[in-house]
Amino acid sequence: MAMITVVTETVPPRLRGRLAVWLLEVRAGVYVGDVTRRVREMIWEQVEELAEEGNVVMVWATNTESGFDFITYGKNRRMPIDLDGLRLVTFTPDNE
Repeated sequence: MAMITVVTETVPPRLRGRLAVWLLEVRAGVYVGDVTRRVREMIWEQVEELAEEGNVVMVWATNTESGFDFITYGKNRRMPIDLDGLRLVTFTPDNE
């Protein structure tokens, strides 16, 4: 089992309800929990199915150089990149 954190923005209430089944909502849109890999993958399937136009990031502890890994869903200025095996975040230009 590994600790995970899920942060949501502008997602439908039904996704927030599904996340609350497995994780504790410690702040609005911020969920934490200690789950197995199988449950983590099932939670991510729910995100992909229900998030619609919102955006989500999931972070979990793993045995890598940084000690964690993450995945994102939806449009956001922060985009993950891989730099020689190290996961980093880049910012896209603000188009406002």
